[in-house]
Amino acid sequence: MLDPQLIRNELDSIAKAIEKRGTSIDINSIKKNEDKRKAIQVKTESLQAERNLISKEIGELKAKNKNTEELFNKVTSIKDQLDKNEESLTIIQNELNELLITIPNIPHNSVPIGKSSKDNQTIREWGKKPTFDFNINDHVDLGESLGLIDFDSATQITSSRFVVMKGEIARLHRALIQFMLDTHITKHCYEEINVPYLVNTNSCTNTGQLPKFKEDLFYIEEQDFYLIPTAEIPVTNIVKDKILGDEDLPIKYVCHTPCFRSEAGSYGKDTRGMIRQHQFEKVELVQIVKPENSYNVLEELTLHAESILQKLNLPYRVVALCTGDLGFAAAKTYDIEVWLPSQDMYREISSCSNFESFQTRRMKARWRNTVNNKTELLHTLNGSGLAVGRTLIAVMENYQTKNGDIIIPDVLRQYMRNESIIKKP
Repeated sequence: MLDPQLIRNELDSIAKAIEKRGTSIDINSIKKNEDKRKAIQVKTESLQAERNLISKEIGELKAKNKNTEELFNKVTSIKDQLDKNEESLTIIQNELNELLITIPNIPHNSVPIGKSSKDNQTIREWGKKPTFDFNINDHVDLGESLGLIDFDSATQITSSRFVVMKGEIARLHRALIQFMLDTHITKHCYEEINVPYLVNTNSCTNTGQLPKFKEDLFYIEEQDFYLIPTAEIPVTNIVKDKILGDEDLPIKYVCHTPCFRSEAGSYGKDTRGMIRQHQFEKVELVQIVKPENSYNVLEELTLHAESILQKLNLPYRVVALCTGDLGFAAAKTYDIEVWLPSQDMYREISSCSNFESFQTRRMKARWRNTVNNKTELLHTLNGSGLAVGRTLIAVMENYQTKNGDIIIPDVLRQYMRNESIIKKP
């Protein structure tokens, strides 16, 4: 959520900044509610001042043993009016909050202006795209010919957009998770954390998934729980309502979880294979830092995610998302896109974002500045390090052989019983 004080004082400039995202905010409704709030606030302050004067007068009359009944009645009447004002303020503030909670974050001034993903800017590319002297297969044909990926059984068990992995592909999937965790813990100094996979409404609201993306979430109505679409929600909410000290920062968490998404807005998109599923797994990186450090940390966190692809020797590129392609809560985002030979294109495998204080304002997550002894809102960042399923796809396709075998990348062999290849039966 944006700073309400900023919205009150600079609403027009905020509206212009939000327009760069290709969206708009209801200025008239915000101004109308603000005017109501101010009017009641002024009236309340006047009544409070009047009550204080009368209370003082009552004290003076009591000291002189004079009758104060009429003044007491006035104080009672003022109290009733103040109670009504408080009720009105609560209603107006709730209406205003419902408007404010729908406003996305302001793009950082370094974010390229644009309307869609076509306007994203490539920052760098890494690695050499493989060349093949045979007709390549995609991960679906590779996995099914190996007898180790089974979409039909998953459809019978649940529905489409699920998968059953077996044998060495299941082991390779698990090896990727362990490799990612080990790298981020030992090389990048993240602390591993294990969190619930079910979260409440408040947690989803704090990180910005609600109310905007409700249709994309799986909801359990009886308990008012949501299945997590990303570990970002439970991990970030750990600092909710906390005031941290210098010695606590920065916080660096790495977390492996399954993720659940209804993909409500992606009908007919990426229906083949494991690219876009209702259930998948990620290794998530979350950092919670002082505001002055957050943009340096964004660069650092992105490099941490990139390092996994470098160690796997998978070609990729990093793109800066334009204003029209930014996520709701993000102030700036880098997407990392891995090369998929079967599609002859790069596909997203990680989004690394700085949310500034957008999430921590909702969570009331702060730190105490030792310089001025004041509490300030923290900044939050996260990024996938990496999406496991898409990494598996990239390994399978980039490391395939003419015979339909899959060579195991060197860094994964210690997790694969030192095997070097997954051979076709």
